[in-house]
Amino acid sequence: MDFGLSDEQEMLQETVKGFLDQEFSPARSRELFNSASSHDGALWNGLCEMGVAGLVIPEAFGGGGLSALELSLVSEVLGAAAAPVPFVEHSLAARALARAGSADQQARWLPALAEGTALGTVAFGEEGGAWGPRSWSVRVEDQRIWGEVLYVSCAEVADLMVVGVEGGGLVAVERESPGLKIQGLEGLDRTRSLSRVEFEGVPCAVLSTTPQLAEETLAVGHVALAADGFGAATRLLDATVEYAKTREQFGQSIAQFQAVKHQIARLGLEIEPTRALWWHAAYAVDHLPDHAERLPALAKSHVGDRASALARMAVELHGGLGFTWECDVQIWLKRILFDRGYLGSPESLREDCARLGGW
Repeated sequence: MDFGLSDEQEMLQETVKGFLDQEFSPARSRELFNSASSHDGALWNGLCEMGVAGLVIPEAFGGGGLSALELSLVSEVLGAAAAPVPFVEHSLAARALARAGSADQQARWLPALAEGTALGTVAFGEEGGAWGPRSWSVRVEDQRIWGEVLYVSCAEVADLMVVGVEGGGLVAVERESPGLKIQGLEGLDRTRSLSRVEFEGVPCAVLSTTPQLAEETLAVGHVALAADGFGAATRLLDATVEYAKTREQFGQSIAQFQAVKHQIARLGLEIEPTRALWWHAAYAVDHLPDHAERLPALAKSHVGDRASALARMAVELHGGLGFTWECDVQIWLKRILFDRGYLGSPESLREDCARLGGW
């Protein structure tokens, strides 16, 4: 079986990368660190003009109608740039609405989500770092919901939230609904914000009442986050190689020292073999239904661990500079750690895989 990318998929990545290389840099990220929101509206608008916002939305509603693999390929590029945009969260909300929304809901929201004039996110986090449908506690009754969710990414700019509720169902909530309160949380990754969202009798539209749609949505999120973390890790690897070539000690670049060469080689061995893992997981989401939940969870857990190990070694290879705020290494380190924990830690996902396997 050939898991190489098609010409169209390679072109998709190259196009998004070319735009980011021209329009975005770590210096721009730093400008946003002290602002009210980590969301870069100008960058997001530019990506929307390229069709990124509607990548997984059906063509009938103005989207690209593409698969989880294309979604993940774009996530890889955005992770490498540490782009402060809610691409994964937005895509998950749009995909859930496209799968289960009513005709009226789809006609109202999907064209706007595809254009990027409306922004979506998902609200799945519970106390204690639980993310799965079995842990959700938000109560739904008579088209209204009560409760709270944690770690909602980009809630302050989202127009539509897809919320996980008791029993594993999903509901859609509009941001301006009465009874909805958003409180910002202090997060590690400055390129994506986190919030606590409270619901006090908030009107909602029921998308599903069983866990199937939620599990599908989480699976897509898992593989997209694995790709994002992979992209961030490869960017760190490249940055570390360049630093080693230019940093001099004892009259020569540290890249000439055998110990440094071995450590850099180890960085590559940490991350590059995981590429095939998340590619296969993305393929499974759309083509292997028997493995569509387990493989993305395994991919996210393994990539998360390996990318985190690489990030820590990359910081150390930058010496004392690597531990400072001024060094850009910390931007990708924090992004990798966010990807590792968001929508499920490696430990919790491996427990889920064991449960799915009947262990």
